Amino acid sequence: MKLWLFDILACPICKHFPLKLFIFAYQTEEQRFDSYLKTYQEKNKNDFNKQERIEIIYDDKDQPLIKDEIVIEPNPLEEYLDTILSSIEELDHIEDLSPSEASKKCLTLAKESIYNSLKSFAQNPDPKKLKNQLRELFFLNELKIDAEIDSGLLFCESCKRWYPIIDTIPRMLPDEYRDKKSELEFLESKKNLLDEKFFSLDLKPFNLQ
Repeated sequence: MKLWLFDILACPICKHFPLKLFIFAYQTEEQRFDSYLKTYQEKNKNDFNKQERIEIIYDDKDQPLIKDEIVIEPNPLEEYLDTILSSIEELDHIEDLSPSEASKKCLTLAKESIYNSLKSFAQNPDPKKLKNQLRELFFLNELKIDAEIDSGLLFCESCKRWYPIIDTIPRMLPDEYRDKKSELEFLESKKNLLDEKFFSLDLKPFNLQ
């Protein structure tokens, strides 16, 4: 499961949004997260002028429209920035319980330094200065689009349903179609990663207790 997918996932039963995401492991290797950080930290802002992930086009009034792999339709600058900031805010609902230290650094960088930079720019957006934000936007696209979650758990804080992510696939089926045996085995195998308070909740459709 890609991180960008979490931006749009709601509980299929009660429709609550946003969910909470616990990440147990990534399919993406630690070295890849290190490369995201290295690219952001070591490249000069001008080095991103030839990147292809963020596309800037101009309408018939010579106003910029921006799209990337997170915002896939061309949007006016202010709307684009609003969507990007909302996408970063979704990271606040993620708890990275994986062994990866680099992934945690990436999430923290996105939620703090990059968010603050883009938030400041959005308060007085100047199309002529947009290129100064390409480094931040490129990093977000790498993290959100490329990073792959191998195992995890999606949790609805409204109806208390949980949905496993197994072999990169979120399994968000109606209660009657869920495999109780295999999913409880999965939950048991991750018990040491989750807080004990989690298991004291009235988890649906089933719990270990």
